[in-house]
Amino acid sequence: MSTVLTTNIVGLTKLGQGKVRDLYAVGEDKLLLVASDRISAFDVVMAQGIPGKGRILTQLSVFWFGITQEVIANHLITADDTEIAAALATVGGVWDEMLAGRAMLCKRTRPLKIEAVIRGYLSGSGWKAYKTDGPNLWGNELPAGLVESDRLPTPIFTPSTKADAGHDEPMTPEEAKNLLGEHYAAVVNAAQGLYSFAAAHAEQRGIILADTKFEFGLNENNEVILIDEALTPDSSRFWPADTYQPGGAQPSFDKQFLRDFLESVPGWNKQAPPPDLPEAIIAKTAEKYEEAWRRLIES
Repeated sequence: MSTVLTTNIVGLTKLGQGKVRDLYAVGEDKLLLVASDRISAFDVVMAQGIPGKGRILTQLSVFWFGITQEVIANHLITADDTEIAAALATVGGVWDEMLAGRAMLCKRTRPLKIEAVIRGYLSGSGWKAYKTDGPNLWGNELPAGLVESDRLPTPIFTPSTKADAGHDEPMTPEEAKNLLGEHYAAVVNAAQGLYSFAAAHAEQRGIILADTKFEFGLNENNEVILIDEALTPDSSRFWPADTYQPGGAQPSFDKQFLRDFLESVPGWNKQAPPPDLPEAIIAKTAEKYEEAWRRLIES
């Protein structure tokens, strides 16, 4: 399978390129989101990609957008390749087969400058902060004596800044409320509702949704809707339920093999340029993304 590291769609204006997605304008009121096969770790984009990763991310997002519409509306118009090609043609854009399965035509919104993170388990940066700062985790009171990967009494809202460059920084709920104003309650309710819905769905398929992050925007009616991606291994921490054991890190359906390899590279300071990825690491990472996709969407 070929690896797509960058895109350049003839006839469309490229608005930006993130760590994974390329963003294009389609007329004045639509956007095209294209998921590449790029992969990042420690905020550094690797020189090699993961074959098929962009298609898996797109198809998972489309799946979640479809089944969570009763929780909150979202920005997806269509992910059908034929419909997207027709929409591009109306504004002079030229469809490229490399886009197949990895593109979403979406409504243009006013993005809210916040990452809405919901944590149901104590892991990652949450666990690190809990160890150093105690049970008050960014404004959320937790019990004392928890161990790594413990399930929390209730899922908590731990928002972060959405930086245009560099690292996102944790915020307290109060800081998020000051930033979002009248839209704060809608964002929290939507994020909590989405997490609960998705966690229940994943549990039925033998997967624990430990934490996840959402992005929201305002539509033409000033209403909060879900945007960007949703509940993929890039934005979520998925664990196999049959091996879950609190008290340490858990195996996960994401970049675990990649992170473990990078941590083992002598002398790499987690700054660009990154070390080259061995074929075995690329293959194992691709397998984990595909396994998550298959298990989550199976009937």
